[in-house]
Amino acid sequence: MAGMAMFASNISSEIGLKLLLSPLNTNVVVRSACCSVGIVFPVYSTFKAIEMRDQNEQHKWLLYWAAYGSFSIIEAFTDKFLYWFPLYYHVKLAFLVWLQLPSAEGAKQLYTNHLRPFLVRHQARLDHILELFHGELAKFISTHQAEIQFAKVLLGKTLLSVGNILQQPAQGRVVGRIEGPVEQVETSESEDES
Repeated sequence: MAGMAMFASNISSEIGLKLLLSPLNTNVVVRSACCSVGIVFPVYSTFKAIEMRDQNEQHKWLLYWAAYGSFSIIEAFTDKFLYWFPLYYHVKLAFLVWLQLPSAEGAKQLYTNHLRPFLVRHQARLDHILELFHGELAKFISTHQAEIQFAKVLLGKTLLSVGNILQQPAQGRVVGRIEGPVEQVETSESEDES
């Protein structure tokens, strides 16, 4: 029995590894891994660092989010081109792992060597752009206050309706059960009684 479990474990590991490393038709698997490694795990780790009030862990994850955010901005503009390169998502997964590895301190290296010098050099210009953006956003919100309020009310009513629909049991039918024609069932039962 233990041999069978070991065999099944080895097969599933081998299949998982082949799916992850196979460049053909596995973008879904690797993209899901990128999402898990790049977002899900760091979100939970950030949550734990905040809740435990661990300054070192908070600093580590702040560096990660700065590096990841910068990477995401670059990727947003280049993804349409990079997508066509073989093993692009495999390289992305390796990069995301490198950012997080404690032994490599990839996020810290990327921030210290590239991101921080760039931001320090362009800080005044970026602050000016952000001020302009906030000013334009404030004007837009004040100008379109009625439309925004209408959209909020509409969204609230839609969510309330969807919630009510999901909470109400289906009337007159059993949910999740497949039933055949009632007449055939009744006919076959009546023939058995005769």
